[in-house]
Amino acid sequence: MNQPRTGGDRDHPGRYEIRIRGHLDRRWSVWFDGMALTQHSDGTTTLDGQVADQAALHGLIQRVRDTGLPLISVIPLHPTGPDRQDTTPRP
Repeated sequence: MNQPRTGGDRDHPGRYEIRIRGHLDRRWSVWFDGMALTQHSDGTTTLDGQVADQAALHGLIQRVRDTGLPLISVIPLHPTGPDRQDTTPRP
């Protein structure tokens, strides 16, 4: 049986990019807690913004489900700054 992870950032705010198949108009931003919506030429939409905690993230994913559009990915975006190290892999 898997052990639950402890000491992670599950209860801390973070920035996420959620990608879905299909286009949503920017007016949907309010329904997605003010996240920025960007339509892409490949027929997808990304939602980008701060998420308060894991419960809020799960709520956003449920709202994606409620649109009926397929969820493609959920990517945590780690901001860099003087107190944060950039851990993004580079080619």
